[in-house]
Amino acid sequence: MYLNERTYWKNIPARVWEFKSGGYQIINKWLSYREKDLLGRSLTVEEARYVTGMARRIAAILLLGPELDPNYEALKRASYAWTSSQKVAR
Repeated sequence: MYLNERTYWKNIPARVWEFKSGGYQIINKWLSYREKDLLGRSLTVEEARYVTGMARRIAAILLLGPELDPNYEALKRASYAWTSSQKVAR
């Protein structure tokens, strides 16, 4: 993914780049708020490194998905059971 002629991130998997939350591609949206025309400056080194970290965190989420999904469903069921029992107890 090229930021400009000299700055780019390589080896970001398509699934990571295309990852969406709330209907938005996370990395693309984050970068869009930091465009030079908008900020009046280029990205800082720290901001460029943050993109690298963000890509790594998204990759980890995607890799953990098969393990996280069943846990989320179990938590959802347990939460529903708990709130239902609280209504009955009143």
